[in-house]
Amino acid sequence: MRAAKPSRSKGISVYRPFIFGSVAKPLDPNTRPSTINADHTHQWTLYVKPCPPHPDLSYFIKKVQFKLHETYTNSMRTIEAPPFEVTETGWGEFEVQIKIYFVPEANEKPQTIWHHLKLHPYGPDAERQREKKEPVVSECYEEVVFNEPVEAFYELLTTGGSGGSGRGKGSKGSKQMSVGGKGERVAELPFEGVYSQKEEGRELDRLGEAIKTVDSMVKEERKKLEEREKMLADLRSEDGVGVKAQ
Repeated sequence: MRAAKPSRSKGISVYRPFIFGSVAKPLDPNTRPSTINADHTHQWTLYVKPCPPHPDLSYFIKKVQFKLHETYTNSMRTIEAPPFEVTETGWGEFEVQIKIYFVPEANEKPQTIWHHLKLHPYGPDAERQREKKEPVVSECYEEVVFNEPVEAFYELLTTGGSGGSGRGKGSKGSKQMSVGGKGERVAELPFEGVYSQKEEGRELDRLGEAIKTVDSMVKEERKKLEEREKMLADLRSEDGVGVKAQ
């Protein structure tokens, strides 16, 4: 007799935000451990971590697998408890495969994401960062979407693991719930925090102002171009360029 398929929460999508990335810093010759490979220039940490102010991911993530460059011993690193991170040393940048496994209640396949391990600063501020040997942070905001989650997992997602499963801290901050039109619970970004509805609104305002500035600059350059074209036409007219011979 086949086991019955778990019942799903029809018509409901729940998403959970998280951050993945890396931080790297040059090794200090004065404090460098003698056991580190002589060719290695940086220490770095790869991670999957929660978005502030939510302190926990373990109520829906069971483990995280980091696939490092094949030159590393035991290049497949599996972290089964938070913090979900790996720290190593090295000299080169490379692509890292990150595979996120969800708790058994989820009944969901693992999610795979890719991250480029960044050791060196880039951009207009790169020289200053190199001189001060500041950490190089490269991270991304990501959301995992659970469409019609099974009911047991839906309970975990909407209570932050405090619904009797024993996983997660179950703090109030880990509950991202709101009431929809039919009374269902859905996940939303928190109102406050670095990755939040409020910050998203601020970013949209900044983008709106940037668009206005660019539009103004385009109009100004277009006006200058028209003036130059008129001036060129006048000069040609004075020199008789383009005037038919009588």
